[in-house]
Amino acid sequence: MTRNAQPKASHFINGRYVEDTDGDALTCIYPATGEEVARLHKGTPAIVEQALAAAQAAQAEWAAMTGTERGRILRRAADIIRERNRDLSELETLDTGKPLQETLVADATSGADALEYFGGIAASLGGEHIQLGGDWAYTIREPLGVCVGIGAWNYPTQIACWKAAPALACGNTMVFKPSEETPLCALKVAEILVEAGAPPGVFNVVQGAGEVGASLVGDERVAKVSLTGSVPTGRRVYAAAAEGMKHVTMELGGKSPMLVFEDADIDDAVSAAINGNFYSSGQICSNGTRVFVHKDVLEPFLSKMAERLKGAVMGDPLDEATNFGPMVSERQMQIVLGYIDKGKAEGARLISGGNRADRDGWFVEPTVFADVTDDMTIAREEIFGPVLSVLSFETEDEALKRANATPYGLSAGVFTKDLARAHRVAAGFRAGTCWINQYNLTPVEVPFGGVKMSGVGRENAKAAVEHYSQLKTVYVGMGPVEAPF
Repeated sequence: MTRNAQPKASHFINGRYVEDTDGDALTCIYPATGEEVARLHKGTPAIVEQALAAAQAAQAEWAAMTGTERGRILRRAADIIRERNRDLSELETLDTGKPLQETLVADATSGADALEYFGGIAASLGGEHIQLGGDWAYTIREPLGVCVGIGAWNYPTQIACWKAAPALACGNTMVFKPSEETPLCALKVAEILVEAGAPPGVFNVVQGAGEVGASLVGDERVAKVSLTGSVPTGRRVYAAAAEGMKHVTMELGGKSPMLVFEDADIDDAVSAAINGNFYSSGQICSNGTRVFVHKDVLEPFLSKMAERLKGAVMGDPLDEATNFGPMVSERQMQIVLGYIDKGKAEGARLISGGNRADRDGWFVEPTVFADVTDDMTIAREEIFGPVLSVLSFETEDEALKRANATPYGLSAGVFTKDLARAHRVAAGFRAGTCWINQYNLTPVEVPFGGVKMSGVGRENAKAAVEHYSQLKTVYVGMGPVEAPF
């Protein structure tokens, strides 16, 4: 990694790095070894005030620019990110522990895709004309103002860009708080946006935990809050935002189902289950962690899964031969191991894994349970780790009913060669993001988000524009005004 790849201070405010050592220490640990890779400081009230003031001061000028001008800056930032993909990917790996083999293709590049996409449509964001006989009306699409983004620790670069790109394209400014577990990557996004031409204050980064997030969400200058995180955190943030009638996007967790019918391509279904449970060591909110397999193909599915898991290579995530990394933190590792113990205790059949790996760092073996029933803890609660639960079914109606029997509704997938059934099942899923004969692909061109407890609002695609802007209606009277007296 080049010297320029490491952030230079804890916060990025008003176009420059800012430090305040009065804030509590924030230690960034490399999950593969437990070594400290950076020491930052949490945001003090003074830092939070600086960031919000900078965002507020910059917003009018940024909104007054044309969409073409704003879009050009976002697209330039996307180009810079792609040029520096290796450095940014190495930083993401140090921050999260995800294998470099993965971060090189799925993290900074995804962030660049978002900046490019919203940069490309920024010039086209407008209202409409409505003819009303002799009169007429028009709508104006306006930015909301200052937005707050709160990130999760699993995709720090991607999430910063997924929130910044539509917000900035619409003329808003943003204060972004990364997860305290992964504080480094968003700072580089802020640095690159300024290098690309974004005026100071348009995108700011403040470090901290829940108290910093609460102070941002509760501030009266903030018009919009976008959170990626857990359901419990989402409940608190949503309630706090509601106090001020703020706009919100909540991208929360899930316990998503994947249905594998008897006519499915089993190799593809196994590949999808691997991607939907073990990519990023299982630390993905949309993961299909309840895999319902038709009883006629259950044993072939399990045997192929066990064989394929022999290809998991644990090691230093900075080694591109490594394809399976550690949990983000020791705490998360202990949470996952606790769920594995519950699975064993409640009678699930262990097919693979089931232990902490015998090596340095916070590695948990890829774990597969069979004979899982709907009432088991591992089938009901989001684990956020490499634990796959296999449940069997006999009929389509039964499978769909059980798949939907959860308070969550983020994602769902179905594998079958019967396309009529595939579309029927997709229509029947109570989930915001569904896949047919594929899983966990989330291109920026399509909306992403959940229903029920998995969230509100959508990220990506043109749908995101509706969540970062508002319409003003202007009625134009062309004739005399009538009145009753």
